[in-house]
Amino acid sequence: MSNPYEIIGTAFGLLSVWLTIRKSIWCWPIGLLNVVLFFVMFYRVKLYAELITYSVFFVLGVYGWWEWSHGGENRTELPVSRTPHGVSLVLLAVAVIWAPVQGYCFYHYTDAALPYWDSLITVLSLLAQWMLARKYLENWMLWIAVDVLGIAIYWYKGLHVTAGLYMVFLVLAASGLVAWWRGLKAEGPTDLAPA
Repeated sequence: MSNPYEIIGTAFGLLSVWLTIRKSIWCWPIGLLNVVLFFVMFYRVKLYAELITYSVFFVLGVYGWWEWSHGGENRTELPVSRTPHGVSLVLLAVAVIWAPVQGYCFYHYTDAALPYWDSLITVLSLLAQWMLARKYLENWMLWIAVDVLGIAIYWYKGLHVTAGLYMVFLVLAASGLVAWWRGLKAEGPTDLAPA
């Protein structure tokens, strides 16, 4: 049976992603409410890597709020852009190293459920959230991967409302990718080749 943290957190999560697709600055404060509620929920079901994820999400939420408002040229609104090639390589290296190391630690030193899969979601989510804070188009691709993994893990753990949320997130992430891509393409001459 779902708890109030899961239900209310789910509502804020959906609203936050909907606002993100529309590039509304309000996605950040609404997202922070989602983060707090999900932190409590994950603590209760012993998905400890998710606690790390949501703690950092809170910090990245504040950072993203600032960046979207002041991270552009001359402290203006930050525009959507492609992820630079060098940044993509660094993010890939971080994921390849961090996920298995964290999974190993959770497997050997805690009673965490699904430590390696939970850690992979953590790493991909944090990288995607940082990319979102920088308004990199490719953040949506990582969110799609996170959503697919999340659906399976949360269903398995009995968090059916959250698994359902991630199904909706999957559709929204695909919509966000298309919307941001079209918007970036419409902005004029820019390099839209894969980063």
